[in-house]
Amino acid sequence: MFWQVLWPLALGFLLSAGVETFVPKRAIARALGRDDARSLVLATAFGAASSSCSYAAVALARTLFRKGATLPNAIIFEFASTNLVFELGLVLLILLGWQFLAAEFAGGLVMVVLVALIFRLTLHRGLVERAQRQAERGLLGRMEGHGAMDMTVTGGALRQRVLSARAFTSMSHYFVMNAYSVWTDLVLGFLIAGALGAWVPDDAWAKLFITGHGGVTALWGALIGPLVAMLSFVCSIGNVPLAAVLWRGGISFGGAIAFIFGDLIIIPILNIYRRYYSGRVSLYLFILSYMAMALAGLVIGAIFTALGWVPANRNVAVFATTISWDFNTLLNIATLGLVAVLLVRFLRTGGVSMLREMNAPADLSA
Repeated sequence: MFWQVLWPLALGFLLSAGVETFVPKRAIARALGRDDARSLVLATAFGAASSSCSYAAVALARTLFRKGATLPNAIIFEFASTNLVFELGLVLLILLGWQFLAAEFAGGLVMVVLVALIFRLTLHRGLVERAQRQAERGLLGRMEGHGAMDMTVTGGALRQRVLSARAFTSMSHYFVMNAYSVWTDLVLGFLIAGALGAWVPDDAWAKLFITGHGGVTALWGALIGPLVAMLSFVCSIGNVPLAAVLWRGGISFGGAIAFIFGDLIIIPILNIYRRYYSGRVSLYLFILSYMAMALAGLVIGAIFTALGWVPANRNVAVFATTISWDFNTLLNIATLGLVAVLLVRFLRTGGVSMLREMNAPADLSA
């Protein structure tokens, strides 16, 4: 399975590295400093163009919040970063088909709107002030250094910056950093998916997901999907192989989408929320996130069912048994060549010391 998704992951990391190289974090924070429609669109767009690692997204969201972004925009940035990124879409397309790709992006946009609406209806100044006080304490969670790092190349014409040695170095650092930040979740996702696919019988999945009961199955799938994700301890793209196993096991289409959305409510991230924003705000974010994930999954499931777009085939291979000589292999070989070039540049320009700083306390002075 990993061989199937190698080039999409690398391409996504490269695009994210390009955006991070030329768009300063402080500029993003300034653009997200108002709770209006324009800032909502910008939060979604900047998030979709950033790193797909959930921990890095959570750390960066706090950095943006401390630098001037509003709490709703920081959280919306975070949601877009983990659900609308390019590499996630390509991995879904290759492993599960175009329907899951379309549902993920459409559902991600629905979820962003729902999150913004729930914030507008329920968030009060007391919670924001509590979150600000706690955020300014700068307590460690995970990947604070990653979230605060800013190696943006500024000054001069865009063409000069793109072709500069500084840009090459910055992109190599961001590329390796983004890949390094998700490799644990990818490995866990593949291993857990393989174990569940091999050891859990089909009738156990059918009972858990109440398979074959129409609307009840659809509703239950959307409700339980995020909770299964919460208990999986796997986030980011690592959720996709697990979603493939659940889909084969009989979860509803909307439930599978809601499960993929659920990477931001896994228990380690809820604990980081508690440290970043306080226990009360962490609980608030959990309830808000769960409601948005379940509702988005339910809505997308209903729409795709009505349109006849729900895939009929559930026989998803969790692991590819062979590596064949095809177009995917050619793309992967080209990808490995690109990775080698970036890795050499990374190692020659102090990249190893940068990796050590990824979990260091954030320096917001820049």
